[in-house]
Amino acid sequence: MNLVDLWLTRSLSMCLLLQSFVLMILCFHSASMCPKGCLCSHTGGLNVSCSNANLKEIPKDLPPDTSLLYLDSNQITSIPNEIFKDLHQLKVLNLSKNIIGFVDERAFKGVAETLQTLDLSDNRIKTVHKNAFSNLKAKAQIANNPWHCDCTLQQVLKSMVSNHESANSVICKTSELEEHAGRPFLKADADLCNLPKKTTDYAMLVTMFGWFTMVISYVVYYVRQNQEDARRHLEYLKSLPSKQKKPDEADDISTVV
Repeated sequence: MNLVDLWLTRSLSMCLLLQSFVLMILCFHSASMCPKGCLCSHTGGLNVSCSNANLKEIPKDLPPDTSLLYLDSNQITSIPNEIFKDLHQLKVLNLSKNIIGFVDERAFKGVAETLQTLDLSDNRIKTVHKNAFSNLKAKAQIANNPWHCDCTLQQVLKSMVSNHESANSVICKTSELEEHAGRPFLKADADLCNLPKKTTDYAMLVTMFGWFTMVISYVVYYVRQNQEDARRHLEYLKSLPSKQKKPDEADDISTVV
């Protein structure tokens, strides 16, 4: 074996050793950043599994290169603003089977463009801000929540055009219209965003009618009261003794005649 072959062989061995060393560092780095109670592994990206970890909130020390994040079957109650903003590679987010009741307006800021799958099923979400899912391109699963069907939810579902199937799975636990309770929201043929306006119009109409009735009643009372006062004054005038002429005035009249 000449010097060139020997050098190439050693160079190849060094490259393989260096590559293995780099991979070990990366794996160790990811493992050292793995949140407490979670398991981290590399399977098509960094997979962070925190299922059944008895978590009460979303960990704040998630590795920034997280691609798949499983937070299902915990006791998480809310999704705060920008909690995932540093996870620019996040594709899958599973938050199902928690007790989430509140989703902030900017909860998914930073991942709306990259997220492909979002699972919020089997929680306690009744309502969300109308912009909570705006710009979200992920296929969202939001079934099995006690949704309150109102104008806000209507706006949310309309913004989820690419999630028509998911939106159709929303069942109204309660609703602005009682007849919609227990029915799929998208099958409820009503524009809930017009209900407050109509209610306001009816309230204004009733208020105006009430004021009109009060004015008419006052006018009628005022007229009747004036009539009564005029009648009493007339009776008073009639009750006064008539004015008699003086004798001198009578003589003067006779002389003129």
